[in-house]
Amino acid sequence: MPPADERESFAAFLLRLRGKGMAAKNLVTAFEATPRKGFLPPQWQSLAWSDRMLPIECGEAIEGVDLQASIIATLDIEPGHRVLEVGTGSGYTAAVMGRLAARVVTLERFKTLANQAKGRFEALGLTNVHVRHADGFNGAVADGPFDRIVVWAAFDSHPRVFVDQLSTGGVMVAPIGPPEEEQVLARLSKVGSRFERTDIGTVRLQPLAKGIAAVL
Repeated sequence: MPPADERESFAAFLLRLRGKGMAAKNLVTAFEATPRKGFLPPQWQSLAWSDRMLPIECGEAIEGVDLQASIIATLDIEPGHRVLEVGTGSGYTAAVMGRLAARVVTLERFKTLANQAKGRFEALGLTNVHVRHADGFNGAVADGPFDRIVVWAAFDSHPRVFVDQLSTGGVMVAPIGPPEEEQVLARLSKVGSRFERTDIGTVRLQPLAKGIAAVL
C-alpha cells in the first residue's frame, strides 16, 4: 500500500484505470507494490501518480503513469512470461512488470540510468529483473526468445528485426511513426514468421536511438 501522503493520488490513479476498464487485480497489485516516488528525482515526487511525463536524469523522462499502465495492461503479462523492455529509464516499468512476469530483461543506453535502476531493483528484492547497459535498437537476441517485448521509444517504420526475438504467439507493443510528430502505438502479435498489427492509440515519444551514450 502506498504511504499515507500518496494514497489520495494513488486512489485517483485507480479510478482512472477503472474508467478505462484496466483494473485487473494483478495489475493493480503490481503498481500498488512498487513505490513510484522512489523512481523519481525529489523535486517531482509529489507528482508521482499524475499522468504527466516527468524529467529524470540524463535529459530523459518517465512517461505518465496512465500510459505506462495502459501499455503494461495491453501486454497481458502472465506469470511464466519472459519480457524484454527497451528503454529502462528510471526502472519503474521494469519493476512493475517484474511483479507480473517470470523474468524481465531491460536495456538502457545511459549507464547512469542503468546503474540507478539496478540499485532500485536490488533494494526492492526484484531478483528476476535484469538491467543491461546496452544498445536496444536491435533488441537482445542472446537473451531471447521473449513472450512479450515493450519499447518506450518510437520506430520510424515497422520493427521487423524483433519478430525473431518473440516466441510463437508473443506480443510486442511499440510506437511507430516519425520523430517530432504523433506516433501510432501498435500491438504486434507474432503469427508464424510475421506480425499481425493492431493500432491501439497515439503517443508522442522520442525516436529510438542507436548505440549507447558516450558520456552519461
